[in-house]
Amino acid sequence: MKSAIIRAGFDTLYFSGGHLLLRPFFEGVGAILMLHHVRPPRRNIFQPNQRLETSPELLSGTLAWLRSQNIDIVSLDEMYRRLTERRFTRRFVCITFDDGYRNNKLCAYPILRQHQAPFAIYVPASFPERRGKLWWLALETAIARNNRIVVRMEGTERALICATPAQKYQAFGAVHRWLRGLKTEDEIHAFTDDLATRHGVDLRPLVAGLCMDWSEIRELAADPLVTIGAHTVNHVMLAKATEEVVRSELELGRDRMEAALEREVHHLAYPYGGRDHAGPREFRIAAELGYRTAVTTRPGVLFSEHSQHLTALPRLPLNGEFRAVRHVKVLISGAATALLNGFRRVDTA
Repeated sequence: MKSAIIRAGFDTLYFSGGHLLLRPFFEGVGAILMLHHVRPPRRNIFQPNQRLETSPELLSGTLAWLRSQNIDIVSLDEMYRRLTERRFTRRFVCITFDDGYRNNKLCAYPILRQHQAPFAIYVPASFPERRGKLWWLALETAIARNNRIVVRMEGTERALICATPAQKYQAFGAVHRWLRGLKTEDEIHAFTDDLATRHGVDLRPLVAGLCMDWSEIRELAADPLVTIGAHTVNHVMLAKATEEVVRSELELGRDRMEAALEREVHHLAYPYGGRDHAGPREFRIAAELGYRTAVTTRPGVLFSEHSQHLTALPRLPLNGEFRAVRHVKVLISGAATALLNGFRRVDTA
């Protein structure tokens, strides 16, 4: 329902021409697109994480449209150069992927290479090391396999009925919201371990099956089109952590990436990246650690003012909420995010 409402809003802006009226005022100097999975649509009825997926057709259509509009598709280093030197003669777009999923290499990479489009992948070090915990996928797997699950929430045992697709979505939504509201990452992982034990979900194959290992990442990194960025070590909600943990996650995530790839890493994406997960403290620490840029998931396009906030850059989600290139046109126009942000150009609070 939420996705349908979002698409309806974008369609209203598109078919009314509202995005064209607002574009001259709010398109900015460029934009950073954010993707996770790229793969053909699956037929599963229960897909609560589908919003993290983009179809190959939409990615290809987006790249072709960007080229047709004479919008430069640039690397993160080139974006950094344009922002710091304030050279904005042409609009630009960066393509970024979070988490290092294998389908980025198998499905997205051939499309990007065909269009000669630079792109970046932000990788949490624990994922290729096979120690990471994809808790949102563990929760999906447990609910998908069972008609009833038992979980421990708020100190009590709760039985959740999940026999029908509607019940599965309801159970997933309730638990997912509760987990995101916990005070620490350790609490989330403890819940995930307990859930996996109770319902026979093996966490290691989830990571090994979906995420690239170091050899695959190194193979991609050998292509000049590809930039590998840091994404912490353990994909933590940084705002919930102490300053010591934040600094450690940002520093060690980069160090382990550099050791594995034998090259410097200059760019960062904050895990989750919303206002509740990364803020002024994280922006400051990233700058102190010497990152050239750091991206959030706060929605927005780039303005010249972002040259003063290089570790607090917004992105535009190209994900399962959108099904057509017309939605991308509205995104790139800056119209939808201008309305969403109350017409503020920069949001770093």
